[in-house]
Amino acid sequence: MDSRVWNRFALRDGDVVVASYAKSGTTWVQQIVTQLIHHGAEDAPVATLSPWLDYRLTPPEVLERLAAQVHRRVVKTHLPLDALGISPRARYLYVARDGRDVAMSLHHHHGCGNALWYERLNAGPAELGPPMTPPLGDPAAYFRAWLGGDGAPFWPYFENIRTWWPAQGLPNVLFLHFNALKADLLGQVRRIAAFLDLALDEALLARVLDHASFGYMRAHAEDVAPLGGRIFEGGAQSFLHHGENGRWRAVLSEADAATYEARARAELGSECAQWLATGLPSPPATASPRA
Repeated sequence: MDSRVWNRFALRDGDVVVASYAKSGTTWVQQIVTQLIHHGAEDAPVATLSPWLDYRLTPPEVLERLAAQVHRRVVKTHLPLDALGISPRARYLYVARDGRDVAMSLHHHHGCGNALWYERLNAGPAELGPPMTPPLGDPAAYFRAWLGGDGAPFWPYFENIRTWWPAQGLPNVLFLHFNALKADLLGQVRRIAAFLDLALDEALLARVLDHASFGYMRAHAEDVAPLGGRIFEGGAQSFLHHGENGRWRAVLSEADAATYEARARAELGSECAQWLATGLPSPPATASPRA
């Protein structure tokens, strides 16, 4: 990632920023927000309309495309908050997920990277870090390396959560959790619409729920996946895996799970660690008038 792009992106009143650590439900929330803004349209390709702004593989002309958009804009970031900052002009949706689920999804995602993905990631300057290589085949070993290496070979997990957590009380920040999206998509869609001051009648709600379903998104995977899925083996379909929680229970040992839980409490504190593991209690969400 390259946070400097935000210095060149001129935020407008009402812009929406969807933020998270990777594999936490980011694309799902982007799909919901994009559908709300575009009235449940069939032809609303989220990967194009809502780019990952600070991804080094995002084409440089993305800023021009965003500048040309006349509708309310939505962008994505995986930056920690201290690398991004909060603007009163924008609304921020921060979505999180238990790190054990994140690691299982990340293992699949990493394993789907194709030759183009490795070529482009490893084409940067040497100071960006060691080259990206294929993942360990064993997901339990992958999890241990990810946790022990502070998110390696990607970026730190707990730092991302920790920097965003204090922002939960800000009037233009809404916290979301993958568990809540799974358990009550209807309620979460209503919550997001209210936070963004977007009108939501029953007809639009039905379209958004349909278009935010895993089946619909998988059927339209090329419109959803970054770069149309060109950087993944199997194409865009492989970007959308199962969308399920709890797969780690059949993979990790009790010791692995306990090590993670202790680390989460030590890194985040008990309140944040509890919310991260369960989605409960949910941080407050009070929208404010646009700046």
